[in-house]
Amino acid sequence: MKILNLYAGIGGNRKLWGDTHEITAVELDPKIAAIYQDFFPKDKVLVEDAHAYLLAHYEEYDFIWSSPPCPSHSRIRKISKPHGKNHPVVYPDMKLYEEILFLQGYFKGKWVVENVIAWYQPLIRAVEIQRHYFWANFPIRNIKFGRDNIEKGKRKEWESTLGFDLSKYKGIRKDTVLRNCVRPELGLHLLNEALNVKEIIGNQTYLLV
Repeated sequence: MKILNLYAGIGGNRKLWGDTHEITAVELDPKIAAIYQDFFPKDKVLVEDAHAYLLAHYEEYDFIWSSPPCPSHSRIRKISKPHGKNHPVVYPDMKLYEEILFLQGYFKGKWVVENVIAWYQPLIRAVEIQRHYFWANFPIRNIKFGRDNIEKGKRKEWESTLGFDLSKYKGIRKDTVLRNCVRPELGLHLLNEALNVKEIIGNQTYLLV
């Protein structure tokens, strides 16, 4: 299956997808893209604008995952000194909803769009799991994964939890990179839901039909 992984970061959502799929990852920051490539050497990694790439290439893929930038939607940004120089007041970035509507209207494969739980009611109904909203064209079973309290942990703890050792990398905001990750087991759950794959979580087996 051909998978497009947009706004890929270091690949938290992709980590447990294995190597049987043909995966293209798009990440704008070249330093972060290089880290992704280190962790997933078999993937094709492109340093491009993911929003523009989606419009130009969506028909080439069977499954699309998109995680547009979340800061303008985040509850944390709104309550954390919103008028300071580090948190200026901004319009919510509507590329998020552009992509949801675009995929709804034009893409014939399976797709999922991820973002943080917003400070406002989502304009399009979403599924809420951990600290994320998910929009998709397939049913998503909200299995309990436990709380995702990444803001309260230390970087080394989260490197261990996510399975990414960033110790050798310089010139990136490691805490931010890790906070932007979707937990690998949650990323696998979404892919399994799209493919109707049986999965075992805890002591229970689930199959979407």
